[in-house]
Amino acid sequence: MMIKGRAYTILPYRFMRFGKDILLVNEAGEFIFMSENDFVKLRTYQLDIKDETFMNLKNKHIVADTDPTLPIYLLATKYRTKKSFLNDFTALHIFIITLRCNQKCRYCQASGEDETRTEYDMSLETAKKSVDLVFKSPSPAIKIEFQGGEPFLNFETVKYIVQYAKKLNRVHRKDLEFVVCTNLLGLNDEILDYLEEHKIWVSTSLDGQSVLHDANRITRKGTGTYDIVRKNIRAAQDRLGVERVSALMVTTRDNVHKLNDVVDEYIKQRFNFIFIRTIHPFGRAAKEKLGYDVKTFIKNYKKTLDYTIGLNIDGASFSEQYATIILKKILTPFATGFVDLQSPAGTGISCAVYGYNGDVFVSDEARMLSKMGDNRFLMGNVHKNSYQEIFNGKVIRETIENSCVETMPLCSECAFQMYCGADPVRNYSVQGDLMGHRPTSEFHQINYLIIRYLMELIKQNDADIMNIFWSWITNRSIEEIKRSKRG
Repeated sequence: MMIKGRAYTILPYRFMRFGKDILLVNEAGEFIFMSENDFVKLRTYQLDIKDETFMNLKNKHIVADTDPTLPIYLLATKYRTKKSFLNDFTALHIFIITLRCNQKCRYCQASGEDETRTEYDMSLETAKKSVDLVFKSPSPAIKIEFQGGEPFLNFETVKYIVQYAKKLNRVHRKDLEFVVCTNLLGLNDEILDYLEEHKIWVSTSLDGQSVLHDANRITRKGTGTYDIVRKNIRAAQDRLGVERVSALMVTTRDNVHKLNDVVDEYIKQRFNFIFIRTIHPFGRAAKEKLGYDVKTFIKNYKKTLDYTIGLNIDGASFSEQYATIILKKILTPFATGFVDLQSPAGTGISCAVYGYNGDVFVSDEARMLSKMGDNRFLMGNVHKNSYQEIFNGKVIRETIENSCVETMPLCSECAFQMYCGADPVRNYSVQGDLMGHRPTSEFHQINYLIIRYLMELIKQNDADIMNIFWSWITNRSIEEIKRSKRG
């Protein structure tokens, strides 16, 4: 209802200063920059409803000059779209095939066991019960991801899970996908044949050139792994296709100042994106002094993002994936499905982890925390508990209740709320509390500063940069983006 004497209604929004301007963001994440003078006029109901600024605000559902019922309904529809990841429940299911590993990475979060310790292998019985549980998920899409340790050390169980899941899926008819996360040291023709036959995606690890990669990713004998990883990346790409092989890197004190070199290495190895990840405080990574402060990481992240943008301006087709995920949240009405930037957090409701012994955790970090002796995020066990007991129990409920940014101190008022997320497992691990303390949270600080920098670039509205951003978001070439704009 319109208030008598006022020409318009102000709908819910959050704001923050950007230099001389003000950023306004509505409940669905749509945003607008405006001058401080116009912002004062907005709040004091002095904006001219025929003015362009008012019309832009109206288009963003921040104001309404008629009955606000319809704009609020449209805003609610957009909000539901942003939260659509909640509709289908758990889609990503991570199987810890074994804790055995043929490497002993200095930052290993999983604290892998020696290759001879077969008692840490997932049995076929546990695998079967875990797959049975997976197919109770209402999600129409199921991704089973094999992790370890090194999954190839227990490849017979990997094959059993693939075949059993495909058998069940003849009845359930879900969109079923498999990914194996491997260091590639044990790759051979037999494994490649199987991966190719069953269209299994491969995700490996690459921290940069030889000197950077071998600084932390070493065998149990202490030798570097770069040469064999590089050779097997190429073998997997040639057999499976470049698009079915990806790599992840971990930022440590060894490569944090050389991220541009890491980007160059990824391009050299025929990858079309990089995901610049911070180191997580679990397993050996919690003991080794491999980290850096937030200021150091952000400085180098910005430098490398600018470098990557420059490469695209010069004709390359290469993206930084963390920026791409955030840009999709800022520039499109859609959810991303990225567990770390969801509210409530994707722990349990978007992703679940099945340990080698049947224990089920809300996330991979929760499983790593358990390896350190803390079972705070253990939801249950496939041999002891039903689907309802595991996915509707106290652990998952408490985790989700404490991971909604809409109700968190500071986050509830932040203009970046719709673009960010919560990490209750990391909060608990580092700060001893599921909700955590925003001003001292590295997770919060890093996300805030990256989002702000991307917003600064968007505010500049440089045509070349925006074309690059849209090419990253839509996975299309810059020329396709330009053609679409020309109509």
